[in-house]
Amino acid sequence: MPTKGKVLVANRGEIAMRIAQACIKLGLDFVCVHTAADAHSGHVRLAREKGGPGSLYRISSYQDANELLAVADDAGATAIHPGYGFFAEDFRFARRVTERMRSLTWIGPSWRVIRELGDKINTKRLARGLGVPTVPGSDRPLYDEPEAEEIAANLFSFQQEQGVARPVVLLKASAGGGGMGIEEIHDIDSFRMTYRRIRNYAKRQFGDEGVLVEQRIFDFNHLEVQVLGDRHGGEPLHFGTRNCSVQSTGRQKRIEVAPGFAPAEVRYGFDAAGVLEAIKDHSLAIAREAGYDSVGTWEWIVTPKGEPFLMEVNTRIQVENGVSAVISRIAGKGGVDLIAEQIRCALGERPGYTQKDITFEGVGIEYRLIAEDPDNKFTPWAGRIDTFAWEPAPWLSVYTQVPTDEPYQIPTDFDPNLALAIIWGKDLAEAKARGLEFLDKLVLDGTDSTGVELKSNVEFLRHKTENLLVF
Repeated sequence: MPTKGKVLVANRGEIAMRIAQACIKLGLDFVCVHTAADAHSGHVRLAREKGGPGSLYRISSYQDANELLAVADDAGATAIHPGYGFFAEDFRFARRVTERMRSLTWIGPSWRVIRELGDKINTKRLARGLGVPTVPGSDRPLYDEPEAEEIAANLFSFQQEQGVARPVVLLKASAGGGGMGIEEIHDIDSFRMTYRRIRNYAKRQFGDEGVLVEQRIFDFNHLEVQVLGDRHGGEPLHFGTRNCSVQSTGRQKRIEVAPGFAPAEVRYGFDAAGVLEAIKDHSLAIAREAGYDSVGTWEWIVTPKGEPFLMEVNTRIQVENGVSAVISRIAGKGGVDLIAEQIRCALGERPGYTQKDITFEGVGIEYRLIAEDPDNKFTPWAGRIDTFAWEPAPWLSVYTQVPTDEPYQIPTDFDPNLALAIIWGKDLAEAKARGLEFLDKLVLDGTDSTGVELKSNVEFLRHKTENLLVF
């Protein structure tokens, strides 16, 4: 077990609860923070009931670095776990945490790793150097128009070879972000005009006229590989694959399934088992080269012909870590907790097992229960939840910050995520049947300030369950 210490949980809601519970499991003290909007969140109650005196602080914002570090100092914290979102992939904050006068342990990848792999261009360059397939396109900003045009022409040819009826190439301002400075072209004849427009826009807005040229891939499956590294330079490990292809119109994940394909139950037009092995091997190769030293996720897209391309690396624990954990076994034993493994390794322990000790059993499904209207572009719903209940089962885990014994007003400050439900089955058919059973028996009622009934994505999840893992 880790040396005695105290972990500042620098996050909220469901992930804050799971971090605190992992600390309890490991015998570590913890301290939670909350804003006024989260006064009734489950992580606040957990801190009061399980954390002891001084385990809960009210703050003005989860994104105020000075405030978080002041809490860490006042509470005597020795480590910080950022969860996901907020500061989780901010290498500057991670560096500040570890290099300040009163240094703290950062429970996540080292700031250098975050900086290296958090840069998509750098990640693509690193991957290509290792022979890892990436989304076709440039791996650096382009300033030479003929070179950029040649890359675009090759991308159009590649898509035509793939049988894409209407090829698309993306031109992006390399210094942009948040969807700014991105345009599509559908033929090479429109390249030069669009390239010059993006270049001029980039120079005007960002002071850098570099342009990226990438293929846009349609009709793909979104797969992930769960990776764990330690602080001793040990061989990186994987905890299998996930399929995250069920998403909202805004490309936000709604259902995750582990493993990523089910070749024993679903027919694919390619070697699905071979693809899963390939992306695991490629992910570990990059982790090894980068000296990856924490939990992380390698995100992939797979074309209908079974060709995998690396999209990016998420240098943090992800929402869907639990669906990988539920099918994982270490030395034949279940109950794997990837958050606890992340904490142990961050505090200096070695995993204590090798890849050969990690096996997989069954199929896991994770549903993201959200107060939203899928029929209206997944518009968030705000209001009060009056009843939230489900029927317990040995194959079901529900993680939620929403109280089940009293009404709960959904904070409008954040996305209306209500819960994660993780189902296990011996195979895909059983996991799907159990998933539908959970959704059918779920009780989720509420109203907004005008009396309109709660809107949720439960029906959307039910509808999408039928064809899980079918490409």
